[in-house]
Amino acid sequence: MQKLAIISTHPIQYNAPFFKLLSQRKNILIKVFYTWSQSEQGIKFDPGFGKEIAWDIPLLEGYDYCFVNNISTQPGSHNYRGINNPTLIREIENWCANGILVYGWSFKSHFKAMRYFKGKVPVLFRGDSTLLDKQTFIKKVIRRIALKFVYSKIDIALYAGNANKAYFLAHGVVEHKLVFMPHAIDNERFAVSEKNTNGAKEIRKKLKISNEALVFLFAGKLEPKKQPDLLAKVFCEIENNESHLIIAGNGVLENLLKANFSNKSNIHFIDFQNQQSMPALYAACDVFVLPSKGPAETWGLSINEAMAAAKPVLISNACGAAYDLLVEGKTGFIFEKFDSKKLKEHLKYVIKNREKLITMSDEVSKKISFYNYINDCTAIENLFLNKCQLL
Repeated sequence: MQKLAIISTHPIQYNAPFFKLLSQRKNILIKVFYTWSQSEQGIKFDPGFGKEIAWDIPLLEGYDYCFVNNISTQPGSHNYRGINNPTLIREIENWCANGILVYGWSFKSHFKAMRYFKGKVPVLFRGDSTLLDKQTFIKKVIRRIALKFVYSKIDIALYAGNANKAYFLAHGVVEHKLVFMPHAIDNERFAVSEKNTNGAKEIRKKLKISNEALVFLFAGKLEPKKQPDLLAKVFCEIENNESHLIIAGNGVLENLLKANFSNKSNIHFIDFQNQQSMPALYAACDVFVLPSKGPAETWGLSINEAMAAAKPVLISNACGAAYDLLVEGKTGFIFEKFDSKKLKEHLKYVIKNREKLITMSDEVSKKISFYNYINDCTAIENLFLNKCQLL
């Protein structure tokens, strides 16, 4: 049986269920080599949320893994030298891997492993970067030269969606070295269920929102790049007290947002919600809104979560998911990231045409159904079962 070594910095709530399923299918053997060994305790400070985060779902169950000793004096995924594992290559070789899958190249040990294993075993790469952030001409040229060198050290790029594919093509990865591995989350956990519906009713009751009211939801880090302040401002301008906006999360904009909008009876603030609480939160809304401006928004997996809950989405064109999951007027609405006028038009349209959300929910469920872990597993398994694709 083929053995795939997966290199990732630390356990992530989106990857763990995928690793578990890939292992359970037993078409290939996997072992995950976590390179940020200091994260083994499961708690880390997230600067975006401004607090320590410990996920409340199991991240290390159902698959083989190890934490590789990280000797960096400033450990973490925030800088290139924050991941430094002198024994990583030796440990992978001792496991006799037939190929490696690297999540993210911008860490010392990850890039070193890519360079070392290139030509020895197939090197697969996973990232979700895009070209959606504007750069100066000089910076763009320098970056493209550097990234063409980086991606010359891989055999296959597992692209997450259309914007990510365009990014790889722009940086020298040829078409036949690109394999679609859809960006996915645990759809079943967020799907419509009695548990999630009951949880949603409790949330609305606590916030004093009737079950019949129209609710927009923003959930994420309260930081400038996600523009929750723009959403709150535009929502207030509509002057419709029968609809509500829930802003869930913490971050650097929290105090400013609460100072400006806490006096609005139809704007509700709740703290960061851990993973077990999120399905009910999405179920409590009618439309999910992500008005990001970037930079580095990449995809926006909260969009997947909302759509898995059968909720239409209203998102900006800075979100990579917009170019795959958004079908205008069917699965949601899109606006230019700084276009507050268009954002307002979409909010008003939803308020006036609420009945349309019922048919949109059906379209949303159909669209998101393809973006699942089974298709992710199949993409990787097919590569190893058909080895010619790895050459």
